[in-house]
Amino acid sequence: MTLAAPQATSDSQSAAGRLSLQCEAIGPDTTTIRSLDWDRSRFDIEFGLRNGTTYNAFLVRGERTALIDTSHLKFEGTWLPLLQQQIDPLAIDHLIVSHTEPDHSGLIGHLLDLNPEIEIVASKVAIQFLENQVHRPFKSRAVKSGEELDLGTNPTSGVSHRFEFLSAPNLHWPDTIFSFDHGTGILYTCDAFGLHYCSEELFDSDPGAIAPDFRFYYDCLMGPNARSVLQALKRMDALPPISTVAVGHGPLLRHHLGLWLGDYGDWSRDRSKGEAYAAVCYMSQYGFCDRLSQAIARGIGKADAQVQLVDLRATDPQELAALVGEAAAVVVPTWPASPDPELQAAIGTLLAALQPRQWVGCYDAFGGNDEPIDTLASQLRSLGQKSAFEPLRIRQVPGAADYQLCEEAGTDLGQLLTKARTIAAMKALDGDLDRALGRLAGGLYVVTARQDDGGTERSSAMVASWVSQASFDPPGLTVAVAKDRAIEALMQVGDRFVLNILREDNHQQLLRHFLRRFPPGADRFAGVEVLSGLAAGGPVLGDALAYLGCRVAQRLEGPDHWIIYAVVEEGNVADTQASTAVHHRKVGNHY
Repeated sequence: MTLAAPQATSDSQSAAGRLSLQCEAIGPDTTTIRSLDWDRSRFDIEFGLRNGTTYNAFLVRGERTALIDTSHLKFEGTWLPLLQQQIDPLAIDHLIVSHTEPDHSGLIGHLLDLNPEIEIVASKVAIQFLENQVHRPFKSRAVKSGEELDLGTNPTSGVSHRFEFLSAPNLHWPDTIFSFDHGTGILYTCDAFGLHYCSEELFDSDPGAIAPDFRFYYDCLMGPNARSVLQALKRMDALPPISTVAVGHGPLLRHHLGLWLGDYGDWSRDRSKGEAYAAVCYMSQYGFCDRLSQAIARGIGKADAQVQLVDLRATDPQELAALVGEAAAVVVPTWPASPDPELQAAIGTLLAALQPRQWVGCYDAFGGNDEPIDTLASQLRSLGQKSAFEPLRIRQVPGAADYQLCEEAGTDLGQLLTKARTIAAMKALDGDLDRALGRLAGGLYVVTARQDDGGTERSSAMVASWVSQASFDPPGLTVAVAKDRAIEALMQVGDRFVLNILREDNHQQLLRHFLRRFPPGADRFAGVEVLSGLAAGGPVLGDALAYLGCRVAQRLEGPDHWIIYAVVEEGNVADTQASTAVHHRKVGNHY
């Protein structure tokens, strides 16, 4: 039910952008404190945010009181005073930590300052992480699936608040737990089922507005662990009816719950079909290992290949051996030169589980004391595995270009894993239909994009032929971009790009250059004449017939392509007498 209740809000302006708070009842004896980060534009694996984000915490009062999660450190000056308006921190008996990523746990140390006797309830792994995070002793209780925390009955409402915990590792950290309140039917899931969408709208009242961000969030954070998503959904099926999914980011899910849970199940089952998958290993809370591994995993997923993130620190040895041994490809990070005994044992399990016919790749964790990546690569080669890609060398604090490098390497690996499926699909269409579809002709174009993210430049390019004008006012066009194209990451809503139109009498050299396979991180424009400063979105090719500077307005998802609708903002023609190069295909089911 939705209750009428007092609402508190506060706003502030910081160097990071506009910040505000929202405090509102969401159920009997249950209040949310939402930290609204309106202008945040990057998150986690450096994927862009169009609509900011929120960090949601919850206060539940029975005979005793529990706080579920805190907030980001940037809200230190406003979140704690608002909490103190709601309750004396000394009256909070339990802090349930859904997981320890800093955007949800950033104020735990401050809360312990106010109430050193509070009991922290979390997974065993989360408590271990917190011990290294807050640097002080604290009371704790480690819980796992099926265990409970009973807050007792609220004397005013008569509602009994009994929490049941569900382990949900890898959604999207290895320490995640869900908490289900049997008194209200509210399930607290932190990152799972969330979305980066900042709005004062408390619930999912407009599914059309948030659906694109909901899917994008799933693809970036949850899709690489589709098997873990399905396990969590199975545990949720055993619960009584769920009234609300109280997520850690974005609006709470209540009005269209079946839609969101159904989507998670469908998407995860699609990603988990078949047996060939890549196991991307990482070490939680070591260097930039977790974020770099997510970028690699995202690239693998773009090629429609299956992927499973595996935390070397937290995964059970038997499960680690199974996940690595059954994988078609394994990606490993550089580890500390002197690993602790538990990590050393995990590394031994990993190496022992590798199989001769697997693809194997490695990447720098950039943890400050890594085993040299060349030493690791040599060790892997000596075991006889096939090289999935060249070692991914991270020589500085990772920036946008480094994450792009990892994503492109992941995509190359994903294409290796799906090669047989791709060949089979090319032969699958009916012969007459295939030939008829191939008679659709198109122009020849090169799409270019370049972005500067805080001083780190990312750029990419691709040959396109599926381009069409789509509107007069404003002038607009559509471009079909295969999901595994590297440039796809630079063509999100609001991004700019350039459509270079090739000329009929002088296009072969450009075509050969941009059709070749580039290694991950390679400069697509090396050796090509480009004209800088003509268009905001990317390079203009010196030999192009014309160019159009475009801004992405909408993205429509197809089975294997994104249909990008863009508004044309600028353009020019180099030679009004020349004609556009045209592409005629013979078949309709591949390029």
